[in-house]
Amino acid sequence: MTDILLGTLNAKFIHASLGLRYLMANLGPLSDRARMLEFDIAQRPMEMAEALLAESPKIIGLGVYIWNTPVITELVALLKRIRPDVILILGGPEVSHETESHPAVRWADYVITGEADLAFAEVCQQCLYGHPPVEKIIHAPLPDLASLTLPYTLYSDSDIRSRLLYVEASRGCPFSCDFCLSSLDDAVRPFPLERVLAEFDRLLERGATQFKFVDRTFNLNPAISQAILEYFLERMRPGLFLHFEIVPDRLPEPLRQLIARFPGGTIQLEAGIQTFNPEVAARIHRLQDLPQAEANLRYLRAHTHAHIHADLIAGLPGETLESFAVGFDRLLALQPQEIQVGILKRLHGAPIANHDAEWEMVYNPHPPYEILRNNRLDFATLQRIRRFARAWDLVANSGQFVETAPMLWQGAPSAFHAFMEFAEWLYNQAGRGHSIALLRLAQWVFEYLTRVKGLDPQSVAPAQLRDYQRGGRSDMPVFLRTFNLETTVPNPKSAEKTGVASRRQARHQA
Repeated sequence: MTDILLGTLNAKFIHASLGLRYLMANLGPLSDRARMLEFDIAQRPMEMAEALLAESPKIIGLGVYIWNTPVITELVALLKRIRPDVILILGGPEVSHETESHPAVRWADYVITGEADLAFAEVCQQCLYGHPPVEKIIHAPLPDLASLTLPYTLYSDSDIRSRLLYVEASRGCPFSCDFCLSSLDDAVRPFPLERVLAEFDRLLERGATQFKFVDRTFNLNPAISQAILEYFLERMRPGLFLHFEIVPDRLPEPLRQLIARFPGGTIQLEAGIQTFNPEVAARIHRLQDLPQAEANLRYLRAHTHAHIHADLIAGLPGETLESFAVGFDRLLALQPQEIQVGILKRLHGAPIANHDAEWEMVYNPHPPYEILRNNRLDFATLQRIRRFARAWDLVANSGQFVETAPMLWQGAPSAFHAFMEFAEWLYNQAGRGHSIALLRLAQWVFEYLTRVKGLDPQSVAPAQLRDYQRGGRSDMPVFLRTFNLETTVPNPKSAEKTGVASRRQARHQA
């Protein structure tokens, strides 16, 4: 029997919940009466309910996020129907704002909004000792980060071997971008750096190599960023992978030089550009020095081995298809290894809702709450952008078409519009934008380049074969066998580096 069960549904198995581990680590004297159970959204709610209730818990705490809302709503309904006596506590960003309207909340006994690291333990203690809270919705005060027990010992040996380890050196964001929940933060709050690095020491001693920092602005305080980068440089080892989310226009020379010292495949930098339209940026309070951001990205590509993952958002108020295309082409010219085209989401509590009336913003009422139309982009156009984003991820971002992907837009006035034509053609061929096998996708890329664009098959075929084999394959695709091409021995080190997070990067760099 376990009195307290902590659970959540991760987007994928490789993601290990940091929030769940914070709650567990800060249960204090109740920790011996608690256990964690992690699931992923591909599992069936009935089976998850069975696993949770098999422990005969008195309390079940569940983390609710944008990616697990539909499944977790079904799960909590099952739990309360089967065991109405179990105390169900929900928390997480999806139920921290506009709480009463969330479909899962009706089944909950309590909902803790905000950072529940310490508040969850208090509610559990009150419930277990006969003094349950009177109010259903409990607003957790911001915890003093120095007083928190850090959760990193709760990463199991299995987690260390096969999953990304989420870590953080700070919480909060100083910026006020309307589309982001972090705009509601008052300030950035750092953890005591010595304690954090001591925990990293223990993780490294246990063999950890995959560190994904969840800090919203890793490089906001250059002194702290520099200390963390120097720490990992001194402990460099095969397979080390570090992910940081950076403010792209703030990269002083000491940080540049430190990043340049890391070998290829080690650092991934997520740089949120979001829009190159200055009027749109001002409208959504996205304060950014775009020329400086461009200069920094150019430096990173020219002088470092960092893998750059840059973000743009389609559907922002006032952004047209043409202005988005101009921004995309401008970003592509900076040559980041990956460009993520995201569709604007109306996150619960985010100030983006303030623009609904003026710009006629209409969103899907179901997660992930993506925009359906506004008075600059109709539904059909946004659907084309969604197909573009999916095709771009399959072809340009995947690292599977390093040589052939640029052929899709070479010579075109706009790479965005050229690739959108390909994305529409691909959708018509496949009848869908997902679940396309690599071999079939490679054949369609070859057909588009040679039949639609009219490129010389004798020139495209060798590049297509090199792309196909870059992932470590040695076979010859059927559609290339008529070209008398010689296969090469794949380089296993460049094709599959240690760790799940570096494989896509390795294909880009091979």
